[in-house]
Amino acid sequence: MKAYFNLFDFSQKVNYKTEVLAGLTVAMTMIPESLSFAILAGFSPLTGLYAAFLMGLITAILGGRPGMVSGGAGATVVVLIALMHSHGIEYVFAAVILAGIIQLFVGLFKLGKFIRLVPQPVMYGFVNGLAVIIFMAQVEQFKATTSSGNAWLTGTPLWIMLGLVLLTIAIVVLFPKITKAVPASLVAIIVVFLVVIGFNIDTKTVKDIASISGGFPPFHIPEVPLNLEMLKIIFPYSLVMAGVGLIESLLTLNVVDEITGTKGRGNKEAVAQGTANIANGFFTGMGGCAMIAQSFVNLSAGSRARLSGIVAALTILLIILFGAPIIELVPMAALTGVMIMVAIGTFEWISLRIVNKMPKHDIAVGILVAVITIWLHNLALAVLIGVIISALVFAWESAKRIRARKYVDDQGIKHYEIFGPLFFASTTAFLEKFDIQNDPQEVVIDFRESRVSDMSAIEALGKLTERYHSAGKKLHLRHLSADCLTLLKNAESVIEVNILEDPNYKVATDKP
Repeated sequence: MKAYFNLFDFSQKVNYKTEVLAGLTVAMTMIPESLSFAILAGFSPLTGLYAAFLMGLITAILGGRPGMVSGGAGATVVVLIALMHSHGIEYVFAAVILAGIIQLFVGLFKLGKFIRLVPQPVMYGFVNGLAVIIFMAQVEQFKATTSSGNAWLTGTPLWIMLGLVLLTIAIVVLFPKITKAVPASLVAIIVVFLVVIGFNIDTKTVKDIASISGGFPPFHIPEVPLNLEMLKIIFPYSLVMAGVGLIESLLTLNVVDEITGTKGRGNKEAVAQGTANIANGFFTGMGGCAMIAQSFVNLSAGSRARLSGIVAALTILLIILFGAPIIELVPMAALTGVMIMVAIGTFEWISLRIVNKMPKHDIAVGILVAVITIWLHNLALAVLIGVIISALVFAWESAKRIRARKYVDDQGIKHYEIFGPLFFASTTAFLEKFDIQNDPQEVVIDFRESRVSDMSAIEALGKLTERYHSAGKKLHLRHLSADCLTLLKNAESVIEVNILEDPNYKVATDKP
């Protein structure tokens, strides 16, 4: 009989056996990744592990998306490399704290909703680019460190590494056909570990990356001058780190939402991310954000609740304190095989199947986002460029849809019924639809099926009114919605238009 209990989420039943096993698996995959990113940035290895522990624990408890995993992610760490090289680790800790404060305010002021502005093609490009990055990072494990630098493995070491990776992949693929009671990734890691130990196989292990033995994260106030000059130095890094972390976390949240068929809370996640980064800065962690690869490992292991994230974080802490000698013997081939399967699972294969059914501009946006993600490893920039291009394409397509139906009524008044939004991109096409010289003395523009959206639209109406006035004719505007009337009222000092009131007309946004 399965045992269930609720943990911090009283609306959901939790299978604690699945959650614990999933948490153990996640911990095994987080350790080498956190170590790699810390070493890449020039930090102490423990700085990366402390980030994995603090980010994982705090976001698992406070976050807005059960099942999502956070840790010392490369997306945020790469932002801090230049700061580390120019000013040192103390400035890094200060920047992480400030980034956390920014994220905290984003959540408190409920700005996380702006993630809705990210279109689906951008999501596809983001996820697919990230899948390629994850895969390419595993290819690097087929290199060995020599006196002259990193070189590709050759001969017996290469075949051993390749064989163990293939064994790991085979277990991950085949074991679920036997049973799903235990995560296949965890079984693969254990089996390969036992094979290497049992046959005394010489291959790369976690210890070859760095030692992971240490103590509890120490409380530490960053030793930086508390003045405006210091703030000027760290603020740009903090702002970019906060933005990158939130974009990656909220996009990961959306992806997890799609997989689980449930709805996460973006603003709550932003508060959790901010709180975790503040704690990182005061407890010598390098900070981080949601980790999509580890989140996929967690979900594929069957986790749907917070417990797995808590177990993963506490496992990392216990390994730091007591289990380092054992974990340092885990073959990198096992972790590489698991992460290769994660990369395969992360890739949105459906985007390839529907590519010939998508609009060409959506295909271009998706490919561009993926290329920028892979090339620059800058997820925030990739998403931002994708959103901007998508918005411009949407504006262009919407601008082409504005049209006018024209007729003259029994009183000799000409009516222009406008269809489509009137905004900055459509004003030129809008103005071209009027025949000022040949129109009668009185003209009415009907906005029942349109909307005046911005200042460019208001200016266009002002110009059109002036042109009719110069021709000795009068132009009326009719059926404007409440927000359109407000825009025009606010611009009274800039333009003058004639609004034809209709007491029987109500728009959808008006209250009865």
